[in-house]
Amino acid sequence: MKSNDLRGYRVVAVHAHPDDEVLFTGGTLADMAARGAEVTVITATLGEEGEVIGTPYQGLCNADQLGGFRARELSDALDILGVHGIQLGGFGFFRDSGMEGSPAHENPRALVRRIDEAADLLREHFVQLRPHIVLTYGPDGGYGHPDHIAVHQAVHAAAAPDQRIWWAIFERGAHYSALETIGAPEGWRKPDRSYLDNFTNEGADVEYRLDDAALAAKRHAMVAHATQIWVADSTVTQTNPVAAAAAIGDPAASPSAYGLSNLLVMPLLRAEHYQLGQGEPAEALLEGL
Repeated sequence: MKSNDLRGYRVVAVHAHPDDEVLFTGGTLADMAARGAEVTVITATLGEEGEVIGTPYQGLCNADQLGGFRARELSDALDILGVHGIQLGGFGFFRDSGMEGSPAHENPRALVRRIDEAADLLREHFVQLRPHIVLTYGPDGGYGHPDHIAVHQAVHAAAAPDQRIWWAIFERGAHYSALETIGAPEGWRKPDRSYLDNFTNEGADVEYRLDDAALAAKRHAMVAHATQIWVADSTVTQTNPVAAAAAIGDPAASPSAYGLSNLLVMPLLRAEHYQLGQGEPAEALLEGL
Protein backbone atom coordinates (compact mmCIF):
# COMPACT_ATOMS: atom_id res chain seq x y z
CA MET A 1 0.00 0.00 0.00
CA LYS A 2 1.33 3.42 -0.95
CA SER A 3 1.70 6.35 1.39
CA ASN A 4 -0.77 9.23 1.41
CA ASP A 5 1.91 11.82 0.67
CA LEU A 6 -0.29 13.48 -1.98
CA ARG A 7 -3.40 13.75 0.18
CA GLY A 8 -4.90 17.21 -0.22
CA TYR A 9 -3.69 17.68 -3.79
CA ARG A 10 -6.21 17.98 -6.59
CA VAL A 11 -5.30 16.90 -10.12
CA VAL A 12 -7.44 17.28 -13.25
CA ALA A 13 -6.69 15.73 -16.63
CA VAL A 14 -8.68 16.95 -19.64
CA HIS A 15 -8.82 14.69 -22.68
CA ALA A 16 -10.68 14.54 -25.98
CA HIS A 17 -11.70 10.88 -26.28
CA PRO A 18 -11.98 7.74 -24.16
CA ASP A 19 -8.54 6.03 -24.14
CA ASP A 20 -6.56 9.30 -24.33
CA GLU A 21 -6.53 9.45 -20.55
CA VAL A 22 -4.64 6.17 -20.29
CA LEU A 23 -2.38 6.51 -23.33
CA PHE A 24 -1.09 9.96 -22.37
CA THR A 25 -1.43 10.08 -18.57
CA GLY A 26 -2.67 6.76 -17.18
CA GLY A 27 0.31 5.85 -15.07
CA THR A 28 0.62 9.33 -13.60
CA LEU A 29 -3.05 9.45 -12.68
CA ALA A 30 -3.02 5.97 -11.13
CA ASP A 31 0.08 6.73 -9.07
CA MET A 32 -1.19 10.08 -7.81
CA ALA A 33 -4.57 8.63 -6.89
CA ALA A 34 -2.92 5.73 -5.05
CA ARG A 35 -0.87 8.26 -3.08
CA GLY A 36 -3.99 10.09 -1.90
CA ALA A 37 -4.52 12.83 -4.47
CA GLU A 38 -8.02 13.66 -5.65
CA VAL A 39 -7.78 12.91 -9.37
CA THR A 40 -10.46 13.76 -11.93
CA VAL A 41 -10.52 13.00 -15.65
CA ILE A 42 -12.71 15.22 -17.81
CA THR A 43 -13.47 13.70 -21.22
CA ALA A 44 -14.90 15.88 -23.99
CA THR A 45 -16.40 13.38 -26.45
CA LEU A 46 -17.34 9.71 -26.71
CA GLY A 47 -14.92 8.99 -29.55
CA GLU A 48 -17.69 8.13 -32.00
CA GLU A 49 -15.35 8.40 -35.00
CA GLY A 50 -12.87 5.80 -33.77
CA GLU A 51 -12.11 2.56 -35.57
CA VAL A 52 -12.79 -0.80 -33.93
CA ILE A 53 -10.18 -3.46 -33.22
CA GLY A 54 -11.52 -7.00 -33.16
CA THR A 55 -14.11 -8.76 -35.30
CA PRO A 56 -17.08 -9.19 -32.90
CA TYR A 57 -18.00 -5.51 -32.65
CA GLN A 58 -17.10 -4.15 -36.09
CA GLY A 59 -20.74 -3.22 -36.68
CA LEU A 60 -20.68 -0.60 -33.91
CA CYS A 61 -19.44 2.08 -36.30
CA ASN A 62 -22.03 1.38 -39.00
CA ALA A 63 -24.79 1.41 -36.39
CA ASP A 64 -23.41 4.62 -34.81
CA GLN A 65 -23.18 2.80 -31.47
CA LEU A 66 -19.45 3.12 -30.84
CA GLY A 67 -19.78 6.14 -28.55
CA GLY A 68 -21.93 4.30 -26.04
CA PHE A 69 -19.62 1.31 -26.11
CA ARG A 70 -16.59 3.52 -25.49
CA ALA A 71 -18.36 5.22 -22.58
CA ARG A 72 -18.42 1.81 -20.88
CA GLU A 73 -14.75 1.24 -21.70
CA LEU A 74 -13.91 4.63 -20.21
CA SER A 75 -15.81 3.89 -17.02
CA ASP A 76 -13.97 0.60 -16.61
CA ALA A 77 -10.59 2.22 -17.28
CA LEU A 78 -11.20 5.02 -14.77
CA ASP A 79 -12.15 2.46 -12.12
CA ILE A 80 -8.88 0.62 -12.78
CA LEU A 81 -6.89 3.85 -12.47
CA GLY A 82 -8.78 4.73 -9.29
CA VAL A 83 -9.89 8.17 -10.46
CA HIS A 84 -13.11 10.13 -10.88
CA GLY A 85 -14.65 10.88 -14.27
CA ILE A 86 -16.68 13.74 -15.74
CA GLN A 87 -18.15 13.77 -19.25
CA LEU A 88 -17.99 17.38 -20.39
CA GLY A 89 -21.54 18.66 -20.83
CA GLY A 90 -22.90 15.16 -20.22
CA PHE A 91 -22.77 12.06 -22.41
CA GLY A 92 -23.21 12.96 -26.07
CA PHE A 93 -23.12 16.73 -25.59
CA PHE A 94 -19.97 17.12 -27.69
CA ARG A 95 -19.29 14.79 -30.61
CA ASP A 96 -16.01 13.41 -31.92
CA SER A 97 -14.95 15.63 -34.83
CA GLY A 98 -12.85 13.02 -36.60
CA MET A 99 -9.53 13.68 -38.26
CA GLU A 100 -8.74 16.74 -40.38
CA GLY A 101 -11.08 16.87 -43.37
CA SER A 102 -13.57 14.41 -41.91
CA PRO A 103 -17.29 14.97 -42.69
CA ALA A 104 -17.78 14.64 -38.92
CA HIS A 105 -16.49 18.23 -38.64
CA GLU A 106 -19.83 19.38 -40.08
CA ASN A 107 -21.90 17.76 -37.34
CA PRO A 108 -23.41 20.61 -35.26
CA ARG A 109 -22.32 18.79 -32.07
CA ALA A 110 -18.70 18.42 -33.24
CA LEU A 111 -16.24 19.62 -30.61
CA VAL A 112 -14.23 21.65 -33.12
CA ARG A 113 -17.31 23.80 -33.78
CA ARG A 114 -17.97 24.48 -30.09
CA ILE A 115 -14.63 25.29 -28.46
CA ASP A 116 -16.03 28.36 -26.65
CA GLU A 117 -18.80 26.24 -25.12
CA ALA A 118 -16.26 23.66 -24.01
CA ALA A 119 -14.16 26.40 -22.42
CA ASP A 120 -17.16 27.78 -20.51
CA LEU A 121 -17.99 24.34 -19.11
CA LEU A 122 -14.38 23.65 -18.21
CA ARG A 123 -14.15 26.98 -16.42
CA GLU A 124 -17.06 25.95 -14.21
CA HIS A 125 -15.40 22.63 -13.40
CA PHE A 126 -12.07 24.29 -12.63
CA VAL A 127 -13.78 26.67 -10.21
CA GLN A 128 -15.46 23.74 -8.47
CA LEU A 129 -12.51 21.32 -8.48
CA ARG A 130 -9.76 23.89 -7.76
CA PRO A 131 -6.98 21.78 -9.32
CA HIS A 132 -3.38 22.29 -8.30
CA ILE A 133 -2.40 21.10 -11.77
CA VAL A 134 -4.18 20.46 -15.07
CA LEU A 135 -2.87 17.86 -17.51
CA THR A 136 -3.80 18.13 -21.18
CA TYR A 137 -2.26 18.34 -24.67
CA GLY A 138 0.12 20.84 -26.22
CA PRO A 139 -0.80 23.14 -29.11
CA ASP A 140 -0.38 20.34 -31.67
CA GLY A 141 -2.69 18.04 -29.74
CA GLY A 142 0.09 15.49 -29.41
CA TYR A 143 -0.17 14.30 -33.01
CA GLY A 144 -2.43 16.82 -34.72
CA HIS A 145 -5.90 15.44 -33.96
CA PRO A 146 -8.38 18.35 -34.28
CA ASP A 147 -10.22 17.38 -31.09
CA HIS A 148 -6.97 17.29 -29.11
CA ILE A 149 -6.13 20.76 -30.41
CA ALA A 150 -9.64 21.94 -29.52
CA VAL A 151 -9.22 20.61 -25.96
CA HIS A 152 -5.88 22.39 -25.66
CA GLN A 153 -7.47 25.65 -26.73
CA ALA A 154 -10.47 25.21 -24.42
CA VAL A 155 -8.31 24.37 -21.39
CA HIS A 156 -6.11 27.41 -21.83
CA ALA A 157 -9.13 29.65 -22.38
CA ALA A 158 -10.80 28.29 -19.24
CA ALA A 159 -7.84 28.24 -16.85
CA ALA A 160 -6.91 31.07 -14.52
CA PRO A 161 -3.72 32.92 -15.46
CA ASP A 162 -1.82 31.38 -12.54
CA GLN A 163 -3.04 27.82 -13.14
CA ARG A 164 -0.19 25.36 -13.67
CA ILE A 165 -0.84 23.38 -16.84
CA TRP A 166 1.25 20.46 -18.04
CA TRP A 167 1.17 19.18 -21.62
CA ALA A 168 1.37 15.39 -21.81
CA ILE A 169 3.55 14.23 -24.69
CA PHE A 170 4.89 11.04 -26.24
CA GLU A 171 8.57 11.88 -25.84
CA ARG A 172 10.46 11.25 -29.08
CA GLY A 173 13.82 10.04 -27.84
CA ALA A 174 12.30 7.65 -25.32
CA HIS A 175 10.06 6.08 -27.96
CA TYR A 176 12.81 5.69 -30.54
CA SER A 177 15.09 4.10 -27.96
CA ALA A 178 12.44 1.70 -26.63
CA LEU A 179 11.30 0.67 -30.11
CA GLU A 180 14.78 -0.64 -30.82
CA THR A 181 14.20 -3.27 -28.13
CA ILE A 182 10.82 -4.48 -29.46
CA GLY A 183 9.91 -6.90 -32.22
CA ALA A 184 6.53 -6.37 -33.87
CA PRO A 185 3.91 -9.14 -33.53
CA GLU A 186 3.10 -11.21 -36.59
CA GLY A 187 1.14 -9.09 -39.07
CA TRP A 188 2.16 -5.83 -37.40
CA ARG A 189 5.06 -3.54 -38.26
CA LYS A 190 7.10 -0.78 -36.71
CA PRO A 191 6.14 2.82 -37.46
CA ASP A 192 8.25 4.68 -40.00
CA ARG A 193 10.07 7.87 -39.16
CA SER A 194 7.41 10.23 -40.52
CA TYR A 195 4.68 8.57 -38.44
CA LEU A 196 6.76 8.43 -35.29
CA ASP A 197 7.96 12.02 -35.58
CA ASN A 198 4.35 13.19 -35.96
CA PHE A 199 3.23 11.04 -33.03
CA THR A 200 5.95 12.27 -30.66
CA ASN A 201 7.45 15.52 -29.37
CA GLU A 202 11.06 16.34 -28.57
CA GLY A 203 12.08 17.22 -25.06
CA ALA A 204 10.30 16.97 -21.73
CA ASP A 205 10.41 19.22 -18.70
CA VAL A 206 9.29 16.41 -16.39
CA GLU A 207 9.70 12.66 -16.65
CA TYR A 208 7.21 10.91 -14.38
CA ARG A 209 8.59 7.48 -13.54
CA LEU A 210 6.05 4.69 -13.07
CA ASP A 211 6.54 2.05 -10.42
CA ASP A 212 5.28 -1.48 -10.99
CA ALA A 213 1.84 -0.75 -9.54
CA ALA A 214 1.27 2.36 -11.66
CA LEU A 215 2.53 0.60 -14.77
CA ALA A 216 0.24 -2.38 -14.12
CA ALA A 217 -2.74 -0.07 -13.64
CA LYS A 218 -1.96 1.68 -16.90
CA ARG A 219 -1.68 -1.60 -18.80
CA HIS A 220 -4.93 -2.94 -17.33
CA ALA A 221 -6.71 0.31 -18.21
CA MET A 222 -5.37 0.05 -21.76
CA VAL A 223 -6.88 -3.44 -21.98
CA ALA A 224 -10.22 -1.95 -20.88
CA HIS A 225 -10.22 0.15 -24.07
CA ALA A 226 -10.25 -2.99 -26.17
CA THR A 227 -11.99 -1.48 -29.21
CA GLN A 228 -9.13 1.03 -29.52
CA ILE A 229 -5.97 -0.50 -28.03
CA TRP A 230 -4.51 -3.95 -28.73
CA VAL A 231 -2.08 -4.81 -25.93
CA ALA A 232 0.56 -7.05 -27.49
CA ASP A 233 1.27 -9.37 -24.56
CA SER A 234 -1.07 -12.22 -25.61
CA THR A 235 -4.01 -10.65 -23.77
CA VAL A 236 -7.39 -11.51 -25.27
CA THR A 237 -10.77 -9.93 -24.55
CA GLN A 238 -14.38 -10.50 -25.52
CA THR A 239 -14.05 -7.45 -27.78
CA ASN A 240 -10.88 -8.71 -29.44
CA PRO A 241 -10.42 -12.46 -28.89
CA VAL A 242 -7.20 -12.64 -30.92
CA ALA A 243 -3.81 -12.69 -29.16
CA ALA A 244 -0.79 -10.73 -30.37
CA ALA A 245 2.63 -10.91 -28.77
CA ALA A 246 5.49 -8.49 -29.27
CA ALA A 247 9.05 -9.62 -28.67
CA ILE A 248 10.37 -7.76 -25.63
CA GLY A 249 14.14 -7.41 -25.72
CA ASP A 250 14.66 -5.17 -22.70
CA PRO A 251 11.87 -5.11 -20.09
CA ALA A 252 13.65 -2.28 -18.26
CA ALA A 253 13.12 -0.06 -21.30
CA SER A 254 9.71 -1.33 -22.35
CA PRO A 255 8.07 -4.24 -20.51
CA SER A 256 5.19 -4.47 -22.98
CA ALA A 257 3.89 -3.07 -26.25
CA TYR A 258 0.61 -2.17 -27.89
CA GLY A 259 -0.93 -1.08 -31.15
CA LEU A 260 -3.92 0.87 -32.36
CA SER A 261 -6.10 -0.07 -35.32
CA ASN A 262 -3.19 0.70 -37.68
CA LEU A 263 -1.22 -2.24 -36.20
CA LEU A 264 1.90 -0.17 -35.71
CA VAL A 265 3.69 -1.48 -32.64
CA MET A 266 4.41 1.08 -29.90
CA PRO A 267 6.31 0.63 -26.63
CA LEU A 268 4.70 0.79 -23.22
CA LEU A 269 7.22 2.95 -21.39
CA ARG A 270 8.11 3.01 -17.71
CA ALA A 271 7.63 6.78 -17.65
CA GLU A 272 5.25 9.47 -18.89
CA HIS A 273 6.47 12.85 -20.07
CA TYR A 274 5.30 16.43 -19.74
CA GLN A 275 6.12 19.89 -21.00
CA LEU A 276 5.20 22.99 -19.03
CA GLY A 277 2.27 24.72 -20.69
CA GLN A 278 1.55 27.46 -18.17
CA GLY A 279 2.80 28.49 -14.74
CA GLU A 280 6.10 28.71 -12.95
CA PRO A 281 8.80 26.25 -14.06
CA ALA A 282 9.15 23.19 -11.82
CA GLU A 283 11.11 19.96 -11.81
CA ALA A 284 8.10 17.89 -10.72
CA LEU A 285 4.41 18.15 -11.54
CA LEU A 286 3.33 19.28 -8.07
CA GLU A 287 6.55 20.92 -6.93
CA GLY A 288 6.02 24.09 -4.92
CA LEU A 289 2.24 23.82 -4.80
